[in-house]
Amino acid sequence: MTKISIYDPFADVFPTLFRNLFNEGAGDARGAPQGTGGAPQQAVPMRVDVSEADRAYVVKADLPGVPKEAIHVDIDGNRVTIRAELKRETEQKDGERVLRSERYQGAYARSFALTDEIDDEQASARFDNGVLELTLPKKAVAGAKRLSIQ
Repeated sequence: MTKISIYDPFADVFPTLFRNLFNEGAGDARGAPQGTGGAPQQAVPMRVDVSEADRAYVVKADLPGVPKEAIHVDIDGNRVTIRAELKRETEQKDGERVLRSERYQGAYARSFALTDEIDDEQASARFDNGVLELTLPKKAVAGAKRLSIQ
């Protein structure tokens, strides 16, 4: 059986530079998953879908395993920030040792700017089956105002 390997001329010179810029999966320079043997874990990016209608934006963010109480959404003008913290309870029994741990534990954060300002008074959030759904109404644009002359 023939084994094909990809030659990377920069692997020895720059072992980790730019690796995670193009590869979103967690892994080290050799492509091995992290989180084993005390190696640092890399956060899996928060997946977000944003759609726009005439009067509102709808944002859907995947936050699997995160409890509702650990999710925070901040709105400042047209900037939306979603923060979440995932804590894993690890129970180790006597005589047991962990051979591999790939599940992520830590903080997620995602921030982005939308075209129009958000009416934060009318905004709503719903969390169901690991999906956060935000309905963000656009702030009404103030039309031209005619001043009365006295």
